[in-house]
Amino acid sequence: MNEHVHLNPELYHKDVEQVPIRNGYGQGLLLAGQRYKDVVALCADLTESTRTQAFAEAFPDRFVQIGVAEQNLATVASGMAAAGKIPFITSYAVFSPGRNWEQIRTTICYNNQPVKIIGSHAGVSVGPDGATHQALEDMAIMRVLPGMTVIAPCDHYEAERATLAAAGHDGPVYIRLAREKTPVITTDRTPFTIGKSILLLEGKDVTLIACGSLVYQAMLAAKELLGDGIHARVLNMHTIKPLDEEVVIAAARETGAIVTIEEHQIAGGLGSAVTEVLARTTPTPQEFVGMQDRFGESGQPDELLEHFHLRAKDIVTAAMKVFKRKAVLKRQSKSPTTKRTKKKA
Repeated sequence: MNEHVHLNPELYHKDVEQVPIRNGYGQGLLLAGQRYKDVVALCADLTESTRTQAFAEAFPDRFVQIGVAEQNLATVASGMAAAGKIPFITSYAVFSPGRNWEQIRTTICYNNQPVKIIGSHAGVSVGPDGATHQALEDMAIMRVLPGMTVIAPCDHYEAERATLAAAGHDGPVYIRLAREKTPVITTDRTPFTIGKSILLLEGKDVTLIACGSLVYQAMLAAKELLGDGIHARVLNMHTIKPLDEEVVIAAARETGAIVTIEEHQIAGGLGSAVTEVLARTTPTPQEFVGMQDRFGESGQPDELLEHFHLRAKDIVTAAMKVFKRKAVLKRQSKSPTTKRTKKKA
């Protein structure tokens, strides 16, 4: 592990501490309210579930219960931002940004208002609520909006720091939160900067780029790969937009193989963002671990991660596949036929 970024020393223990990522948002929002007098919070009838309750109790005059009206949630927040406030709006991600995307686009982004949109209960690990409540497209629809920053914290500490960073960020921000308890990877001393990834493990053979709740699975996969003699670099790409392009390019050049890992559709999310960078700078073999053009299903979180091939073993399979592709390309580049073709051209 990279000790310089202060990782949880018990990360690989069987009984590693697990805390819901959304808890970090609740704590971060409370701290942001204490630090910034203009921070306000709005919710769509899910105050306790989205962990907005502590802020509402501490600052009742700075909390607005909108009710089941996500479009109003966005537009009221935009108006408050125009009046000088720093609004945080929360709901389940399938409703915000899922249901109110047009209002976010037109009233928030088009006007460049500093509204912070918190999408809770994202990914298939939501569990028994099923496909209708499992947001798997949210990063894609938010990443495409001009001026929008998109963040997917890996644990509750990172969610807390992301919330504080968002409060001080000049512009709209989307933060994606998981519902279930997630292994704690970072500590309260781990640095966080919007747009700057965190190197969790050094490696020279393949790079695993992960975000959100699946960062832990990437760490487990790297440990397993090491047993096979493959040294995997692991990057916590908590900010999907703006992407840490410099680090992605360096990883491609230095390891020659990339695997992206996300609890999201492989189209439009982290994997697509990485591919866009590599396609125009450093074409590199890449594999994608994520939802393969499917809706979620009802089930227990662990069962769903297994069913949709989002576990460490699936990351290992993808890493082995791309590692072999890298080896084939390397052999081809050294073959006499390739050399003659290049000379002819």
